[in-house]
Amino acid sequence: MVLKSTSSTNHTVYQISGSNTSRSLPDWVARKRRRDLKNDSEYASRIELIQDFEFSEASNKIKVSADGNYAMATGTYKPQIHVYDFAELSLKFARHTDAENVDFIILSDDWTKSVHLQNDRSIELHAQGGIHTRTRIPKFGRAMAYRYSNCDLYVGASGNEIYRLNLDQGRFLSPMDLGTEITGCNCLDINPAHGLLAFGLENNTVQFWDPRSRTKLIQMDMDNDAEDGGNLGTGAGITALKFRSDGLSLAVGTSAGQTVLYDLRSPNPLLRKEQGYGLPVNKLIWIEGDRDGSESTVRVLSSDKRIAKIWDAEGGKPYTAFEPSVDINDVTHIPDTGMFFLANEGMPMHTYFIPSLGPAPSWCSFIENVTEELEEAPVTTVYDNYKFVTRKELAALGLGHLLGTNVVRSYMHGYFLDIRLYEQAKLISNPFAYQEHREREIRKKIDKERESRIRTSSKLSVKVNKGLAEKLASAAEKKTMRAAREARIMAKAKAATEVHEMDSDADVNGGAAAPASGGQTSLLDDRFKTVFEDPEFEVDENTVEFQQLNPTRSSKTGEAVSRARPDSDEEDFDDDNNDY
Repeated sequence: MVLKSTSSTNHTVYQISGSNTSRSLPDWVARKRRRDLKNDSEYASRIELIQDFEFSEASNKIKVSADGNYAMATGTYKPQIHVYDFAELSLKFARHTDAENVDFIILSDDWTKSVHLQNDRSIELHAQGGIHTRTRIPKFGRAMAYRYSNCDLYVGASGNEIYRLNLDQGRFLSPMDLGTEITGCNCLDINPAHGLLAFGLENNTVQFWDPRSRTKLIQMDMDNDAEDGGNLGTGAGITALKFRSDGLSLAVGTSAGQTVLYDLRSPNPLLRKEQGYGLPVNKLIWIEGDRDGSESTVRVLSSDKRIAKIWDAEGGKPYTAFEPSVDINDVTHIPDTGMFFLANEGMPMHTYFIPSLGPAPSWCSFIENVTEELEEAPVTTVYDNYKFVTRKELAALGLGHLLGTNVVRSYMHGYFLDIRLYEQAKLISNPFAYQEHREREIRKKIDKERESRIRTSSKLSVKVNKGLAEKLASAAEKKTMRAAREARIMAKAKAATEVHEMDSDADVNGGAAAPASGGQTSLLDDRFKTVFEDPEFEVDENTVEFQQLNPTRSSKTGEAVSRARPDSDEEDFDDDNNDY
């Protein structure tokens, strides 16, 4: 069996279904090329986890029922609803609708009851036998939330009101007025612990309401926290909301690609996480626990239309990510497992499995055996043929215009680039790179052979930065002569007392010779050896920075030093004669 895997971190992600293109192989092509495909090992060993797990054009939303036995998805074209039975690993039925779906909620534990928000301002209630009833709202809806305790359905729309439809009474209730300055509600969520309502608005604020008194409790303004406070309009502001099951934590996604974690007891954010592409966050999921059964481990899945990332909720440390080649519309997680479903702009819906995050669902436990075999015999990962580059390196190659496209994949502080494109761009930007590399290697071999030759000790044995070496040698020599001069003065003082003259002569010779070795060690220290050998460390004296640091430096400094040395030596010789 062939499973495409990515292991950019220590956690392997397996792609069970879906493809890297927006179009799969049509049935008529498969029938026409049946003989050729019979010999294709990759096509013959493909895995089709759930049959017909696709739509004719694209999928909009996907969710798993509360009992974990069914999955419901909506897509186009034509607008339709698919229900998949996990026990049979196949499509249970497909139901067509009059308009494209915006959002839906499964009301029952299985698939039999659901409510659908359509893009023609209609709300459809579906039962086991088909559509049960249909109603309309005054403005175009964007998101829904259902409160099971009192059967209230909350609908966020493009206006400044939250519409309430009570499914028990079968009628609309008085809407919630968000304020005259509000132009639309993008998302909403209900706290599973105490029922607090949260509305994500276009003006970059989050309003919290009490469903019992139907009054606004507080409004949290994120203009001071997020970077997209001035980005208003349709789809701007807060684009995703999700409460954690503990009733205290809240994840907020913005249109600038930021995910912010809050504690309801404090207005200050706990953590801020960037998606990397600057695209609106369209889905947030709290993932509690891992395969080891540790309930204290809490992670967050945040996704935009390009990538879905999983990271730790405490410190924001990246856990893993999956990035399909088509735009992501929705993500759902099967609880207590490591499997995820993705609704996207391609025909097949994607399925990802992360063994380190949780086991495979009971209805596809055979996936565990397949992944264990692949772990024993690793296959080529997706990023093996990619080169990691930073933004600065990408601009140096002349490929900065590819940011935001499928060619460049964002990862950590840089990007992954196809190795073939990288080599071609590098060759175009520097066509003489190979020739320079060859000349550099030849020069290294020649220099290595020259090291074995006999050299005179009068000259400095350096390859680069000769001016710096001469400056250091001159400073060391001056220090040596200064120490010798001080030693001679001390010797004169001792000779004046006429005590231990032989000891004074020995002190003079020892004091003058000792600093000489110390001056040479400062130049020949192994820690700075590469400064005088590696051409990469050569100081360019023609740069503006060097000239600013050395404004009065003469080009004949070395000659001046050489002329000064004989004079100083002669002076020292005269001093020695005067001493005796």
